[in-house]
Amino acid sequence: MLQARSSDASLIALAGRSYFPIAFIARLPFAMMVVGVLTLVVASRDSVALGGINSAFVGIGSAVFGPMVGAAADRLGQRKVLVPVGLANAALLGVFPLVVQSVAPDLAVLALSFLIGASAPQVAPMSRTRLVAIVRQRMTKDRHERVLSGTMAYESAADETVFIIGPFLVGLLASAIAPWVAVAGASALTFVFVTAFALHPTGRLSLGHRDDAPQAPARQLLRPRLVVVVVGILGIGFFFGSTLTSLTAFMGTHGESSQAGLLYGVMGIGSAGLALGSAFFPRSFGVGWRWLVFGVVLLGGAIAFASADSVLAVGIVLAVMGIGIGPTLVAQYSLGSDRSPVGRSATTMTILGSAVIVGQSLTSAVVGEVAESAGTGAAMLFPALSAGIVVLAAVVNLLLTRRDATV
Repeated sequence: MLQARSSDASLIALAGRSYFPIAFIARLPFAMMVVGVLTLVVASRDSVALGGINSAFVGIGSAVFGPMVGAAADRLGQRKVLVPVGLANAALLGVFPLVVQSVAPDLAVLALSFLIGASAPQVAPMSRTRLVAIVRQRMTKDRHERVLSGTMAYESAADETVFIIGPFLVGLLASAIAPWVAVAGASALTFVFVTAFALHPTGRLSLGHRDDAPQAPARQLLRPRLVVVVVGILGIGFFFGSTLTSLTAFMGTHGESSQAGLLYGVMGIGSAGLALGSAFFPRSFGVGWRWLVFGVVLLGGAIAFASADSVLAVGIVLAVMGIGIGPTLVAQYSLGSDRSPVGRSATTMTILGSAVIVGQSLTSAVVGEVAESAGTGAAMLFPALSAGIVVLAAVVNLLLTRRDATV
């Protein structure tokens, strides 16, 4: 139950103790979709390229309709949007294994992948929006900066954790039982936990805009300081997709492709821990500089990944790359929240969340094709290219920040 306003109450008390576990589990299916679709299609139709294309279609569907879902939530409220969207997505995920394993043409599978992405419940951005609203509406202003910093750190850590756990679960279920079980499990989690998240009392909060300010025009979403954050987080999505797909190809050369998700989970060890620790970084270590510094760590690890030649070496490099991911995501989401136009918080957060899944999906398709045509070594170069985009966006962000400060 959503608690009454109190200047001393913690965010956990204000949101309700059931909120955080429900919100965490509810975002798991979103992280399992791309990998689950990729794994199932590759296993059922024996084509890494086709699996990558289907993953891309999941991302395209999310890119096209995700921001619309966020905009609808800003206008109508999260509950009215999430319940029907979540139920539709659960049904589509449930049908997908039957279609993939049938004699249906590849085009039908691609269409269903697109619909899965289009109906993906945007739990993570909506959770951020709810928590920011609770902080701003139910806490005194002197607590806002500190609590919002911790909130963004937690949310980014939760995102990073599920984007590691999701593929890990897919790999575990695929290797222990069958690839279709992962997609069916995502369907069940969506049906139960997305619905529970939608119906949670926090879903009744007024999130769209402040009572004393009109909603900002949509064109403000195209401001350069917000666009550069979207580009940076798109680079993280590129990194996720290229790393997992090239890792799948690498493990395939060692006869263990179904266990790629298990090894991928190594990256989450340092990532989640440092994401949570971001809340304790000194204020002098600004958010923009955190993005750049940890982006460089990510780039260094990705360069080492491209030259790794053993499973042990890859595991060590993945752990190093994890150190860079968590704090980078925290910085990007924090900047996105700060720069969100008035009344378009859910839209902004949904765009950022969709950018991750879009980047992951597109590079899954491209790297899958490269792995088949040019070999694993070429595919393993792509994480470094993706990390380079993250670093370049961080530099541009600092330049824009300096320019605005001068003006």
